[in-house]
Amino acid sequence: MPSHARKPRRFRRETVWGLTMGAGLCGATLSMGSLPTTIRDFFFGGTQPLTLVDLIESVHACSGCHGGFNLTTEPYRPWAASMMGQAARDPVFYAALAIANQDADFAGDFCLRCHTPGGWIGGRSEPTNGSALFGADFQGVNCNFCHRMVDPVYQPGNPSPDVGILAALPNPPTGAHSANYIVDPYDRRRGPHDLGPEFPYHEWLQAPFQATSNMCATCHDVSNPVYSRQPDGTYALNALDTPHPDGDKRNMFPIERTFSEWSRSAYAAGPVNVNGRFGGDLQAVSSCQDCHMPVTPGQSCRWTDPRPNLRLHQFNGGNTWVLRAVRNLYPDFETGLTDDSVSQSIARTIEMLEKASDLEATIVPVKGVNKLKVRITNWSGHKLPTGYAEGRRMWINVKFLNSGGAVIHEHGAYNLETAVLDTASTKVYEAKMGLDEAAAAATGRPSGPGFHFVLNNKWFKDNRIPPPGFTNAGFAEVQASPVGYTYADGQHWDDTFFDIPAGTSSARVSVYYQTSSKEYMDFLRAANTTNNAGEVAFEQWIITGKSEPALMDQTVVSLPCYANCDGSTGAPLLTANDFQCFLNKFAAGNPYANCDGSTGTPQLTANDFQCFLNKFAGGC
Repeated sequence: MPSHARKPRRFRRETVWGLTMGAGLCGATLSMGSLPTTIRDFFFGGTQPLTLVDLIESVHACSGCHGGFNLTTEPYRPWAASMMGQAARDPVFYAALAIANQDADFAGDFCLRCHTPGGWIGGRSEPTNGSALFGADFQGVNCNFCHRMVDPVYQPGNPSPDVGILAALPNPPTGAHSANYIVDPYDRRRGPHDLGPEFPYHEWLQAPFQATSNMCATCHDVSNPVYSRQPDGTYALNALDTPHPDGDKRNMFPIERTFSEWSRSAYAAGPVNVNGRFGGDLQAVSSCQDCHMPVTPGQSCRWTDPRPNLRLHQFNGGNTWVLRAVRNLYPDFETGLTDDSVSQSIARTIEMLEKASDLEATIVPVKGVNKLKVRITNWSGHKLPTGYAEGRRMWINVKFLNSGGAVIHEHGAYNLETAVLDTASTKVYEAKMGLDEAAAAATGRPSGPGFHFVLNNKWFKDNRIPPPGFTNAGFAEVQASPVGYTYADGQHWDDTFFDIPAGTSSARVSVYYQTSSKEYMDFLRAANTTNNAGEVAFEQWIITGKSEPALMDQTVVSLPCYANCDGSTGAPLLTANDFQCFLNKFAAGNPYANCDGSTGTPQLTANDFQCFLNKFAGGC
């Protein structure tokens, strides 16, 4: 197996970015992109830079009370060991950021507002390559930011100051998406609990918003404002140097729709009993938080009593390797990471992937011929897989084995050394975006699928498995329809059939998931003409195991061994007794002896002898 040992650090943006701008990043500059966009093209409503009275606080204002006492239940260290906590240190993000800025001028602002909201609100998203970021900006989606977010739609039960905050916005957001957040201008920390009138540590407001999936929509539906939806369902380039005409995500190109997928699932309609599969102590789950912040008894603060329903700040999703890369690139005193916190977080991620689906493998007749049927059932609250589509994939691996356990044939083979997947022989669940002819002409890029996500304006493939409660009308409404594939209403599973080669005794079926494919990492390195961020990300991908596929599920199905006529279980399985058994059944006219499956008269012929001999020679 590849080594996950830590390597010497090469790239520490948090402390040496100013130096690398001049040297280590190959003389990085803000290059002109394929599209001459301006910062106005990427405008979204909500809180704007440099408008807060109190700046976003560092996590160190929180960790003294909310960390350092229990690695499992405290908020600080599990958050630090999440991709939320490391969103602004992720080397793959910076590799993609460089190409986004190459492809469209100022596009990086679109990326930074989500990955470093403190830096963006603080006015440091320009230059849009992130070179102005410093200090707490690298703490990603941090405590103070999330706990100051304001519900964009006032409703009874929300804090009374929100009325004035919303009224004062010159540009209210149109729906939640693409990090168009609203932040309390004052450092009033919000959450679902009543802390009492005598709470002495900081100003607080009880707010239900932090416990709702609507909060997650802010960053987990992502839309490209440079394109507008046309009456025929295509997406056309807007006039440049101007914001999107209406700011409505339904009229922008959909890059990610994780929240919207959930919103049209059975989970959004109410708790679904999954027997504790996802929610910690919860048997039934509904919200994003139920699965990604599971419930358990524990303390959130070292000075307070335990709560029976503490939300764990784990935020695990589908990233299996980047935390190790972050540790290689940054010192622990900056990241808050430790050996234990990283290993536990990655283990939780893999556990979540394992729980996301169920696998069934059966032998079924198809037009008179036995085939292997593989069914994957999605139990998550969104597509499987979901989120950032570039490089992410899930696939079926099948190994047909003979009676001695040797592999006769394999589908979906993956080479751990080269990181190459045999995609032609199996089904790969993934989404592929790219450029249509009009976008290609406007940008000078080739049409078809590709990884230039800020330029992409067409979905070419999306066969990812929908969640429980899926309907075609519901998913079409939120721009999340399958593409080049069909699922019936209510279907949250997918079936694949494989031919069974001669001599098969059993089949080992596995489902794998990979965060970052070789093709994507090759692209990030090769397409970067600005700096060495792609090289840094690629190097980390190599030394941390090339995004080694995570085993989500596995099962073994045994095939009836036709040539084992006497039903013996010893070794060797096939012996001379099986010949005698077959002769006896043939002589008695037993239907078993109709080895070739003929339907003529006579039904049993010399062909059946030859058929039996062939199966015996083949091992079954």
